Amino acid sequence: MSSSRKLLFTLISSAVLLNACSDATTPSAASATATPAPAAAAPVGNPISGVDMPNPNPVVTQNWGELPTGRTWGSTAGIDIDPIDGNVWAYERCGAGSFGAGAPVTCDTNLVDPIFKFDRLTGAVLANFGAGVMVTPHGIHVDSEGNVWVTDFATNADETKGQQVHKFSPSGELLLSLGTPGKTGNDQAHFNQPNDVIVGPDGSIYVSDGHNAQGMITNQAMAEGRANGETSRIMKFAPDGTFIKQWGQIGVQHGEFRTPHAMEFDSRGRLWVADRGNHRIEIFDQDGNYLESRYMFSRISGLFITEDDRLYAIDSESSPTNHPGWRNGVRIGHIDHDHVEGLIQPFEREDRVYQGTAGEGVAVDADGTVFAAEGPNSLSQAGGAFTKYSAR
Repeated sequence: MSSSRKLLFTLISSAVLLNACSDATTPSAASATATPAPAAAAPVGNPISGVDMPNPNPVVTQNWGELPTGRTWGSTAGIDIDPIDGNVWAYERCGAGSFGAGAPVTCDTNLVDPIFKFDRLTGAVLANFGAGVMVTPHGIHVDSEGNVWVTDFATNADETKGQQVHKFSPSGELLLSLGTPGKTGNDQAHFNQPNDVIVGPDGSIYVSDGHNAQGMITNQAMAEGRANGETSRIMKFAPDGTFIKQWGQIGVQHGEFRTPHAMEFDSRGRLWVADRGNHRIEIFDQDGNYLESRYMFSRISGLFITEDDRLYAIDSESSPTNHPGWRNGVRIGHIDHDHVEGLIQPFEREDRVYQGTAGEGVAVDADGTVFAAEGPNSLSQAGGAFTKYSAR
């Protein structure tokens, strides 16, 4: 540095020091009239307990949707919006309040049509089909052509039905079935309690497989589950059903799962997986490469992402024994942030004090109306298989 630059630097430093000392002892006229710093933004409430959280859909319509004469609503976990006409597709489990292998009522013992299409405004039935195909439907997805995909995650008593993924036309014609009927496994030809199905942007088929791991709460239990052939994985198939690849196992690391319960794609083509037993969302590219996670949306059973990338995540399972303090309901935010901006409150339930209970599936129509599919934990409190949440 030249001597002239050194002198200039010394003079500037001295001036700054003298000005700082003057400001510390005698406020200047400028500082006395300066605009104060803006106050911190007020908090929007507690996203865990739900206290003071904004609720954009406070009007609750219980027992929504028509039910054919002589039938009783069973539980469900699946609901979706038709991308063509905007109406609501869902299923109910043929009058069964409980579900799975050994349940007294299934869609194999009560041969009624489990799959419904409802008018989103009136709840009128527009289509009803699927009798005799499934045992216990679990996940539902409507693809860009209006075809309806459903997973069947239980096995009937004769081991001749269940553990499959089915594709139906909008009118109910069975177009494709994946998996081996009535048989479980962890290879590419079998499922082991498939939870959900979704069709990707290029037509590839993704299945989230394995329901039991959410109850494996120790390292030993997880190790035993893996050794016994239990699954927590994502399987990818070509549009014609040809197996392509799979990723994931029972575990807690990124890319592992303890029950991958639901899936959604965002506008960027990223796959979102509700990793229910690990209380998080895992995000992947279409080849199964892990990208990032979300943790503020609780113990998630169902996901829905709108066209403008608003995330709706429904918690049906948090309780004082498996996720203390976290309130059930639908948490709402944007995909870009792990931040909850709103909460649709749950129904109250005495054995879930402060936490309540809500449905397992969630879908949002073009008007922002939210529909919940009520599972076994919330069916009694909701009074029916489906609940509608509207703005004022």
